[in-house]
Parts: sequence; structure tokens; C-alpha cells
Amino acid sequence: MTNRVLLNNVDHGDLRVATGHGPAFGDDINQVLIFPTEFEAVQREYPIFFRKDAEGAFQSVALLGLDRDENLFLEPGGWNARYVPAIQQRGPFSIALRDRGAEPMIHVDLDHPRVGAADGEPVFLPAGGNSPYLQHVARLLGVIYDGLEFSKAMFAAFEAHGLVEPVDVEIKLDDYTQYDLPELYTISQDRFAALDAAGLEALHRSGFLAAAQWVLSSLGNVGFLVELKNRKRAGA
Repeated sequence: MTNRVLLNNVDHGDLRVATGHGPAFGDDINQVLIFPTEFEAVQREYPIFFRKDAEGAFQSVALLGLDRDENLFLEPGGWNARYVPAIQQRGPFSIALRDRGAEPMIHVDLDHPRVGAADGEPVFLPAGGNSPYLQHVARLLGVIYDGLEFSKAMFAAFEAHGLVEPVDVEIKLDDYTQYDLPELYTISQDRFAALDAAGLEALHRSGFLAAAQWVLSSLGNVGFLVELKNRKRAGA
């Protein structure tokens, strides 16, 4: 259940939010939804893949683990990576539109497990202004909000150029342990390399060329994920 309300400095002037990471905050997941607006940061840490949602539309995910509910970046002291995806950073906050064409407004889920921590970050300053933490949250929500729109156009462009293909992700740790990750897609390296000048220019002008390159470069992080998994197994 959620208790989502419009955030304001009158009703929520003393609100504090826990900013750490752990299973209690829903961080024990092996995939997380990401957006093209954060691809540059994400590709330095995690493999990026595509999945289809319940309606059959493509969405982007970062792979965090191999087993169900496994985040190999999550340690007792928190999330061990230089970048945490925006969805996992935003905490109890979201953006909603009051009316069509209206300015997006920040909402907060008062029943979220991060809300009310005595040692949490203040959302508002004593005089009522936005705290540095809330300013950070607003930037994150912008990444998500803009990324949702950018994502639709990006996948339309990728599909128009025939760049999206299914991929068999098979990871063998030893003679007895193998992972086959189903229903994932990626950018076809062969089709990407075969793009003509017009196709490259069209993707570049729309901002999608860099996104495709970041997806491809991120696949090298699968090896790092295997390394993290082997470290975990060795310490088990």
C-alpha cells in the first residue's frame, strides 16, 4: 500500500528520509529499471539490457545479480558502486501531473520505509526552503521524467533501424553452475556496424547514437558481475 501525497513545506516541514541502501528499502533486486538519461553513468558500472513490459513495450534494465533477489553491489555497508540507478535513489518520491500540460509536482509516499527516520536527511530547511537533499531528489526525478519520454523515441528509432535483437545470456561459473537469463535484448553489434551514413546521422541528430554505444560498451560489465558473484561464492 502507498500513501502518496503532494509534498509541501507546511505539512512536511519536519520530514526526514533515510538515504542508505539495504534489503529493507527494496534494494535486493537483480534487475532495475533505468532510463536513457542515465545510460552514460550506468554503463560504467552495470550491464545494460532491454526487456519487454507487460504491454510488449521495450524498457531498459541494469543487471545487478544472477540469482533472484540478488544485488551483487549491495553490501552490509550499503550499495558499493560509483552510481546508483535513479529509481533506487529516489526513495519515497515521485512526479505526478495535476492536469494535462501542468507543471510536474513532487509527491511523497508517507508509508515508504525510508520515511520518518530520525537520523535521515531533512527534506526542507528550517526556514522552509528546499534542502540540498530535496534538490538532489528533484534532479533524479527529472532524469526519470525526461527519460520516460526519451525512451519511447529511442526504442522507436532503434527498431526502425533494426538494431534491437534478442540475446542469450549464458554465464557458466563452473562445471555445475550455469545461469541462463531469459527474455533479454540488446543492440545488434553487426547491424550497428553496418549502419550507413544516413542512419548514423539520423541517430546522432536525435541523440540515440551515443545511447546505442553506451549499451554496447556496458556489456563488458557482465565479466565484472561474474567476478562479484565468484567473490560472493568464495566467501559463502
